Amino acid sequence: MIHQKHIVETSALIVALILVMLPILGFESWAVLTLAGLSMAMMIFIMASGMTLVFGLMDVLNFGHGAFIAVGAYAAASMVTLVGGYPIGTVLAILTVVGCALAALVAGGIGGSLFERLLVRPTYGNHMRQILITTGGLIIVEQVLIVFFSPREIVLLRPEELQGSLLIGNIALEKYRLLMVAIGLLVFSGLILLFNRTKLGLLIRAAVENRKMVEALGYPVRGLFIGVFITGSSLAGVGGALWALQQELFTVTIGSEAMLLIFIVVVTGGLGSVSGCFFSALLTALVANYVTFLYPPLSAFALIGMMAAVLLWRPQGLIPVANR
Repeated sequence: MIHQKHIVETSALIVALILVMLPILGFESWAVLTLAGLSMAMMIFIMASGMTLVFGLMDVLNFGHGAFIAVGAYAAASMVTLVGGYPIGTVLAILTVVGCALAALVAGGIGGSLFERLLVRPTYGNHMRQILITTGGLIIVEQVLIVFFSPREIVLLRPEELQGSLLIGNIALEKYRLLMVAIGLLVFSGLILLFNRTKLGLLIRAAVENRKMVEALGYPVRGLFIGVFITGSSLAGVGGALWALQQELFTVTIGSEAMLLIFIVVVTGGLGSVSGCFFSALLTALVANYVTFLYPPLSAFALIGMMAAVLLWRPQGLIPVANR
């Protein structure tokens, strides 16, 4: 009941923000900026959901999460180079973008598996060591990427069919942003179904509550948690690929640059809360887009101020996890 109340209140807050900005911006600018905010929110959510999952289910503060974002971006660029560019045709172009996301998912998963085994596993139960070691891991991964790809900027153009906008009257809605909204909603729905409607999700949540009981029933809890970490790193890889395609130009620091936004979203949403992460990403992205358009010098301060205001209102985040 409390969880539902928080969702309703948070949804009302976001809707109120959108409606308040309508007369201030004018309909055309408001429509474009709102779509841009929704699209940005979906990409941030995909990247941040992995970090909040790992903390919420494994109690691991992974400050090296940005490494998987960078790995995903480079995997997508390598995929496009490998296939020799994009094929002609809208359907084929979208399939190629999906292929980039899948390549990023696999690369992020492999990277996450190695990261957990080599760096995270020795730090379980010690948050300070986790912060220090995973931050060092991020630096190491970035340097390895520089060795293989050089420090130069990487160009990753979107398919021609996903460039440009759809015109609805006088409103131009970017095709790629519309696709990102759809993908983000699909990922969110998939995570909610996984953890609330499947036996695997039930086992993972049960292991968080009572690990010994689940182990006594014969289920490999360590394997379940490793799977959670790999899932989180895979999501970060997918988010990195989609973020790189949005920017069309990135460097090895793409992951570390995104960590401020991810940190704001994870903390504001409620540590470990997938639903909180989703709604926090919406609020953060919309505030960022609206404020940047109205008064760019205030954009960074507005996000920090928003996080502070939310935590003063609800110290555990917008939609906190019940047991935290």
